[in-house]
Amino acid sequence: MRRNFILIIFIVLISLSCAPLGKYRNLPEVKAWGGDIEKFEQLDVTKSYPSDAILFAGSSSIRLWSTIGKDMMPYNVIQRGYGGAKLSDFAVYADRIIYPHPCKAIVIFIANDISGNENDKSPLEVSQLFRKTLYIIRRKFKDTPVFWISVTPTPSRWAVWPEIKVANEMIKEICDSHRNTYFIDTEKYFLNSSGLPRSELFVEDKLHLNEEGYRIWSGIIRNELNNILVNN
Repeated sequence: MRRNFILIIFIVLISLSCAPLGKYRNLPEVKAWGGDIEKFEQLDVTKSYPSDAILFAGSSSIRLWSTIGKDMMPYNVIQRGYGGAKLSDFAVYADRIIYPHPCKAIVIFIANDISGNENDKSPLEVSQLFRKTLYIIRRKFKDTPVFWISVTPTPSRWAVWPEIKVANEMIKEICDSHRNTYFIDTEKYFLNSSGLPRSELFVEDKLHLNEEGYRIWSGIIRNELNNILVNN
């Protein structure tokens, strides 16, 4: 009985990884990002990148990271962040964003699938979309280290933090069960002694990081990269 149950779970997980993205592909909010992805593709044609660069991709926290080159030294960086990216659109465009870049590692941060509105996804759906994204990456880059940066607790989305935290935990389980796939946990660094978000680390919208927030964030990320890329 137990073996049959495990087999069923395995089949379900494989089917989720291989499931088509048609459900999302034709949504207007997904198609709306087509222009941004085309701009990335134009950059890929006009600009060359070293083969040892680290690809940082995802939502606005990646796009707005103006000091990423300096913060990630001595690593070379490819920056591919766009607006309000969600995993539901990133998974659709993942091959176009990632495949042009044989690189030393891939780092992803996407934080908008659970934001407190009526169209939010469940933690399970978020984790399934991450699994699908990882499957797409591994079709071309089987051994490249992939890092997922956990969604940060923010004042503006604190009401839905319990759901975000569950999604983080589910994605961590996926990372822990896949080779060369790593979960970068940032939660404790952005909570104060009362267990609430450190509002002093965010700009006025209480969602995006300020200079000090980026300093802390980048230090966590760089340390994790060093642990895997340098120390192993």
